[in-house]
Amino acid sequence: MKWENVRLFALNFWHNATTPKTFYLLHLIFILLTVYATVSGIQKNVTQNDIRKTHQTKARESWEANPDKHPHRMAHFGTYAFRVSPSLGIFDYGLESFTGNTVFLEAHRQNSVNFSEATFSTGTLRFGELSLALLLQLVLPLILFFIGFSSVAADRQNGTLKIVLSQGASWKEILFGKSLGLFAICMLFFIPILLTVIIASLVLENQVASNLHWLRMLLITLGYLSFLFIVCTLTIVVSATSSSSKNALLRLLGIWLLLVVLLPKSAQAMGNYWFPTPTKLAFQSAIEKEEIQKGDSHNPDDPYYNNLRDSVLTVHNVSKITDLPFNYSGFVMREGEKNTSALYKKHHARLINIYKSQNNVTRFSSFFNPFTAIRQLSMTMAGTDFASYIDFQHQADNYRYQLSQTMNELQMKYISPKKESGSEGKTHIVGHEHWEEFEDFNHEPLAFNVSIKETLPALISIVLWTLFAFGLLLFTSKKAKAI
Repeated sequence: MKWENVRLFALNFWHNATTPKTFYLLHLIFILLTVYATVSGIQKNVTQNDIRKTHQTKARESWEANPDKHPHRMAHFGTYAFRVSPSLGIFDYGLESFTGNTVFLEAHRQNSVNFSEATFSTGTLRFGELSLALLLQLVLPLILFFIGFSSVAADRQNGTLKIVLSQGASWKEILFGKSLGLFAICMLFFIPILLTVIIASLVLENQVASNLHWLRMLLITLGYLSFLFIVCTLTIVVSATSSSSKNALLRLLGIWLLLVVLLPKSAQAMGNYWFPTPTKLAFQSAIEKEEIQKGDSHNPDDPYYNNLRDSVLTVHNVSKITDLPFNYSGFVMREGEKNTSALYKKHHARLINIYKSQNNVTRFSSFFNPFTAIRQLSMTMAGTDFASYIDFQHQADNYRYQLSQTMNELQMKYISPKKESGSEGKTHIVGHEHWEEFEDFNHEPLAFNVSIKETLPALISIVLWTLFAFGLLLFTSKKAKAI
């Protein structure tokens, strides 16, 4: 294979594709969509983060403004945890609009994350939001199909292909040249998006949080370059194996529908069928049923805690709880929080494993669908995937548990064990200065090494699809015919 001939075919494809005025109109429309997606993505990211940080500050001020109070009342007063949108959320929204961003933290109860954009929007959100990632994943492949569908089929129909082959060119040179030519044209659409994300990241660097932002962006860039090369190769191969331009276009549109709509929806449906999730009522009922069996820390006549009281009295060699060196009510609340949290984590872990099993069906379908692979890679590296959402849940619940147990420790330490149980009156309070000692919630982005582990199937899939694209070009070059 002569690379000079490959270069000539690439340049010829470039000239033929960029000569029509319709190409520039198409490119202008895509650039306008890019500008709109960039502005809306930046505005959404910055506005949401400003709102969440403002409300996090107000929640903290409300917490610290409480007067001297019983610690357990403070544990039930609670606070809020707000999720910070990742910096690359301006590029790929992922699941951000569906997962929620706020959770109320209080003692003995693990509340769900609320206030997702989907709950406040119309049903149109299910069709997707116009993001830069969506343009690259769905719109640009369609554009490449329309630009390259006739690249080889038209030459076969008008007899040009026979002339080129008779003059010494090989099928390998033709296919590689046209693939590189289409890939070069693809860069006219991809590079503006890449530049806008880089500029936006530099401008917003101090306003949004991320973990190894530029390394994540490098992997996203390499992933999309590989994906777009796969699309370009597929376009040329389909054109080379079709009897006419019309057949090539129909086949490419069929492939787009199959890979973009049918396979992803089928994978989701199979995941839900194979790994059904319990209803919210069933989930909460299972926890409450086991909690009742374990004991109720707020019930003074509960058998479990009666036994616990007897064992504590025995250990400290006293006959009454008022003779203990600490406040027994605080001790009971601490043990109750430990038990309820353990129960919730156990059931929640089972639920998350079901969701992971459902998602794994989609994740591993990327080995059959490059569109799924790039979507998984893009979401995970942008920090807008399911794993990032679950990590926020874990951070929020760990903070809630520490807050509750800190309040229980304050009760054990500062509320006199000689006082009767209760939370009323001035004898059952601690100083408000202790509220300030407990640190505010601070959401940290998912660690890069965890994101890499999550996106590993997608990364491997992209590499395999890239190798398959090269192999497909070579295979087609041996089987293709000029007539």
